[in-house]
Amino acid sequence: MRYFSAYPNRTLCDAISELRKAYETRNFSYVLGLAEEIQSMANRMEAKLSDGKDIESWTEQRRELKEEIQALTKEVEKLKKEKERLSKGE
Repeated sequence: MRYFSAYPNRTLCDAISELRKAYETRNFSYVLGLAEEIQSMANRMEAKLSDGKDIESWTEQRRELKEEIQALTKEVEKLKKEKERLSKGE
């Protein structure tokens, strides 16, 4: 199911173009609103970039932890076999 919004997707470039248009017509009545909109869009873009870096580091950390778990699992199996061998020798 697709979600349809009543508002079209608006890009940062659209807002900046509208800001330029406001300057050309010397109609500065809505410039503060455009500045807020541009700042909000830029903040979301920065947050997304930061999230991407976090995901990369988490993926690397997960890979390292999986390797550690595998090594520890092998060690546990080795110790179980050693225990069985020693208990049979008693």
